[in-house]
Amino acid sequence: MTVTLTFDNGPDPKVTPYVLDVLRERNIRATFFVLGAKMRERRLRLIAERAVAEGHRLGNHTFSHHVQFGLVDPPQQAVLEIQKAQSLIGSLAGEEKLFRPFGGGGSIDRNLLNDAALAYLRDHQFTVVLWTCVPRDWAEPNRWVDRAMACIRAESESVVVLHDLPTGAMRELGSFIDRLERADRQLVQTFPDTVIAVRGGVVSDRLEALLESAPGIAH
Repeated sequence: MTVTLTFDNGPDPKVTPYVLDVLRERNIRATFFVLGAKMRERRLRLIAERAVAEGHRLGNHTFSHHVQFGLVDPPQQAVLEIQKAQSLIGSLAGEEKLFRPFGGGGSIDRNLLNDAALAYLRDHQFTVVLWTCVPRDWAEPNRWVDRAMACIRAESESVVVLHDLPTGAMRELGSFIDRLERADRQLVQTFPDTVIAVRGGVVSDRLEALLESAPGIAH
């Protein structure tokens, strides 16, 4: 029984350092899917550098996070969102370039990608990481832990999406980790195949199934 922690939409000048402190105290490694627009700020890039120095991974979560790629017009704008963010992440990406699409509240459907974005991700050998558990911490910062635990109890391999944003939700991170440990869940940094849509540029069975049900996305 494993749980992989991921944090989207940061870095934040106050919340991300707090999250990093909690993870360091517990000796837990996570992955931060950052927004390219935030990486333009020196103080925020320094936080991202700290995360990588402490063993966490950094992934691309688009530049602006404004519109899901399946709804972007013109479609090529999705490629620019990936490119701009990746150029700002730079060497912090590590050997495996990770990308997480904008899920619009956690939905996994045909709006995650479009043809242009998928072609770019394949050609540039990205690994596209989805999720299994979205407890909506941004919407209900005082109630997300119970929702996350219910989700995790129903799965053997969970990939949880949290947000290092100033909502107050991350004040519950330590207690969440305590509950995971009491539930005998192993916290890992790896991603199960079930959440990998593209690995190193190769489309997985997970995405193939999505493509079959999504006439707006070509193979």
